[in-house]
Amino acid sequence: MDEEAAVPHDAGARPAVPAAHRLGALLREVARGDERAFGEVYDLVSPTVYGLVRRILRDPAQSEEVAQEVLVEVWRSACRYDERRGTPHAWVMTLAHRRAVDRVRSEQAATEREARAAASDTRRPYDEVAEEVTDRLEGQRVRRCLDTLTELQCESVRLAYYGGYTYREVARLLSTPLGTIKTRMRDGLIRLRDCLGVEW
Repeated sequence: MDEEAAVPHDAGARPAVPAAHRLGALLREVARGDERAFGEVYDLVSPTVYGLVRRILRDPAQSEEVAQEVLVEVWRSACRYDERRGTPHAWVMTLAHRRAVDRVRSEQAATEREARAAASDTRRPYDEVAEEVTDRLEGQRVRRCLDTLTELQCESVRLAYYGGYTYREVARLLSTPLGTIKTRMRDGLIRLRDCLGVEW
């Protein structure tokens, strides 16, 4: 069946039809929706389709899956086969080769996407969590150190540094002389510096 299709030998028998011509004739019948003809096409080309796909993909399970996809494509697109552009066998093998290469590219793209996603997922949460932990720890230290200040010092610092008010505005808000606010602020900042262990 590889080289030629057997024909019954009787008084009116014709010479054996070469496999390429037989495959071409079968594809024309498949294009008209002939399921029996497709069964013959399947028997003729499925071993070589699988062999080509297997050489490209290596994986047996994926190769079987892609080979089936190729044969379904043969069934659906038999009407597109043009014998002027090549042999029917070459047409089927071209479909198989394209489908196998597409699968390889798809697998590579998926692997690269997963690698990028994994790298991104591990990097981003780490940075966000580390930053959040640092902010919380710093916030706790600052709050603890603010608690060591007098009430006036603490209010002055909060209004100036967290509220964005000027010394004059802080003095007005706390109903305290400007000179007192400046002194309390200076003393409070010195105590904060010592408590936090930083240089100003």
